[in-house]
Amino acid sequence: MTIRKRRPWGTPGRLGASGIVISRDACASALLAEARAARRALPEFGLVGGDLCATLGGLGREEHLHGPDARRYPVDLGIAVADGVEYVFVAHVIVRRRWWRGRIVAAMNAQWYGSWDLGPKSHPNDGLLDVSDATLRFADKLAARRRVKTGTHVPHPDIAVRRTAEASFDFDPASLLEVDGVAVGTVRHLEVSVEPDAFEVVI
Repeated sequence: MTIRKRRPWGTPGRLGASGIVISRDACASALLAEARAARRALPEFGLVGGDLCATLGGLGREEHLHGPDARRYPVDLGIAVADGVEYVFVAHVIVRRRWWRGRIVAAMNAQWYGSWDLGPKSHPNDGLLDVSDATLRFADKLAARRRVKTGTHVPHPDIAVRRTAEASFDFDPASLLEVDGVAVGTVRHLEVSVEPDAFEVVI
């Protein structure tokens, strides 16, 4: 069940014997995609790195995953369909042009994108994605880049932000598509959605 206001989230619990220790978001999404394609149960992960780990406050120590203070959390899974090709993501999908020129779209399941607090209100188990759609002038983009590290780039009149279970976008010209920090090509039509409570992680 997705998180609810004033309700505790997560339970005490160590990483299981079949759990996989993950240091990068892209590793998790690749393994989840593989399991989905094979119609297998989705694996559980012990997080020691990546933006999902940072969002959950992970300590980055593998030994902690097997200790008495480890905690288990249900997490939503993001689904992106780019020009008919499906990808899964645990942290974020970013669409942009080279050098971050022009329009930028971010669908966040995690709060962090590296050192950028790109989804300051994003939560990985609320059944929603935090979606930003921005086209900024050069001066505004410089100011936003300075403020994005603290999540204070929003609100901004030229950054449309919404929390939604699904969204779609069209890009002309085709723009670069990045899934969990990995460039996977270009996209003209993108659909994003979320599957609540899809898998579990331990931090």
